Amino acid sequence: MSTLQIIVNNPLEQFEIKEFFYFGGPLIGMKFSLTNIGLYLIIVTFLILAMSYLSLNNNKVVPSRWALVQESLFGSILNMINSTIGTKGQAYLPFLYTIFLYVLLSNLIGLVPYSFTPSSHFVFGIGFSVAILIGVTILGFQTHALKFFGLFVPAGTPLGLVPVLVMIETISYLARALSLGLRLTANMIGGHVLLKIFSTFTWKAVIGGPVLALISIIPFTFIIAFTGLELAIAFIQAYVFTMLTASYLNDAINLH
Repeated sequence: MSTLQIIVNNPLEQFEIKEFFYFGGPLIGMKFSLTNIGLYLIIVTFLILAMSYLSLNNNKVVPSRWALVQESLFGSILNMINSTIGTKGQAYLPFLYTIFLYVLLSNLIGLVPYSFTPSSHFVFGIGFSVAILIGVTILGFQTHALKFFGLFVPAGTPLGLVPVLVMIETISYLARALSLGLRLTANMIGGHVLLKIFSTFTWKAVIGGPVLALISIIPFTFIIAFTGLELAIAFIQAYVFTMLTASYLNDAINLH
């Protein structure tokens, strides 16, 4: 079976992690490799740097198109921070903006034909969410010391219910390390699998004869519409991921 046939017949093939090359050995004691997910994360990083460079206005009176795009995204994230955290959260604007761009470009790059979607892997989503939870927890203790434990005991809780609520709130707090990343990963996998199934059906109809080729116009229309939906989902998931991160920061900064 050819590579093209495998790609067409297996909608999950697009998520396989493939190793391009590696170096290391017994003398080093470690193995270093470059996989497709690593390569595309490097590409996303360079895209962010390129966008930042192109958006430099260099003291021009009229901003460039790239600068306008950057400013509009920057303003959207700033408004979200002000509504979620307040003015105290403005110090974390670069952090949240970088997360938004990184997740957004990781989502969008997967819509390019024959490319790879880094955000469709659990190691991406859960790695991000675990790192965010650890950072937010450290920030909470750094800001409030032992008062941070008050986050696990809602105000006005009867003394007898404190142990139960502390256990529930602790489990809920730790579950953020999974829920934040799983939400992103599940949406990316589901959308790309459906798009691949529609594309496979359309391709087989096109090569199946004149009648089927004519009928394939209908699923092809669905593909175009679904691709537009996937573009919207890429933006929405990046925004939701950033908004939930801002919400976790709000808990650490304002204890609510």
